[in-house]
Amino acid sequence: MQTDPADRPSRFPLAFEALIWLSYVGLYKYSVYLSGVKIPAERSNFPYPHLALFAVLATLYVVPYYRWLVPRLLRQRRYWWLLGTTLVYFWYAEKWNFQLTRLLFLKLAKLGWGNLATLPTWSNIELKLTDLIAFSCVAFVAYAFEQETRRRRIERDHLALQMDQLKAQLQPHFLFNTLNSIYGLSLAGSPETPRFILLLSELMRYVLYDSGKDDIALVEEVAFLENYFEMEQRKYAGARIRFAAGGPGLGALRVPPLLLLPLVENSFKHGRHHFADGASVEATLMAGPDTLHFVIENDVLPPAPPAAPGAPRRGGIGLVNIRQRLQLYYPGAHELLLSEHNGRYRAELTLRLPPL
Repeated sequence: MQTDPADRPSRFPLAFEALIWLSYVGLYKYSVYLSGVKIPAERSNFPYPHLALFAVLATLYVVPYYRWLVPRLLRQRRYWWLLGTTLVYFWYAEKWNFQLTRLLFLKLAKLGWGNLATLPTWSNIELKLTDLIAFSCVAFVAYAFEQETRRRRIERDHLALQMDQLKAQLQPHFLFNTLNSIYGLSLAGSPETPRFILLLSELMRYVLYDSGKDDIALVEEVAFLENYFEMEQRKYAGARIRFAAGGPGLGALRVPPLLLLPLVENSFKHGRHHFADGASVEATLMAGPDTLHFVIENDVLPPAPPAAPGAPRRGGIGLVNIRQRLQLYYPGAHELLLSEHNGRYRAELTLRLPPL
């Protein structure tokens, strides 16, 4: 099972922490201690390396501070507590840690572990300040990355919830429209009713089962649309209803299920073929290596009389749905153009799909 990138913590805070220990503690504090003790000069690029170890051990007191105290108080938003405990912590903890480290090295010197008696004898207040600055940076960097990871995880979960809500909204809407169609055929006693019911069962299987997936092969979405167009053609035998799909990316691209359905439903819902033979609904889908271009056009009905003031508005759920889904799935990578000219309504959608 693959882990979502949003759930994996960044390695940068650990790398930054290691860099601080190496450059600040291992080099800077070592050089401060080296310049502060009176020891004979050695011809070496790294004389008295025990002072580097001394610097590391004398700095261990900061680990509980930046790994536990700061994150805990920041999460609780107790900023004044953080300020007060920081001042107290660095004043006392640094002194105790320094003295314990010095006692340890003096004990080792008495046991014959080399010339370890050449040690700093004072607790430098300037080093307290630099310790505070350096390791506060470590703590705040780690906290910032933790919050960013948490924000991305929340955004991902919120996005998934929105997707589920939009899918749940679209399914009953589609079922409502198709049941109205089959009801009309049954009243007319049409011989096309059995084939219509078979097509409807295929469409509903796709809507109820495949639409729960995050994405689906484009060829399956095309097959769904082909069944839908055939169903509408059998309903309106006198209309010109056509759908064509092609392109090199047809067998390779994946798209969210039911993404194009609102545009198709909108054209059939408002098309003139309901009332006049010879009216048309025509759609084409072209799939490139990393783009998808879908166009659907239909003859429109004459303008309806204005609704009475205060009358409830109906419909419109499909276009609202597709705009929301496009913004969620393809932010900044889609273009939806809706236009009406010379009695023809046109919806044109262009998607820039990420590479597989």
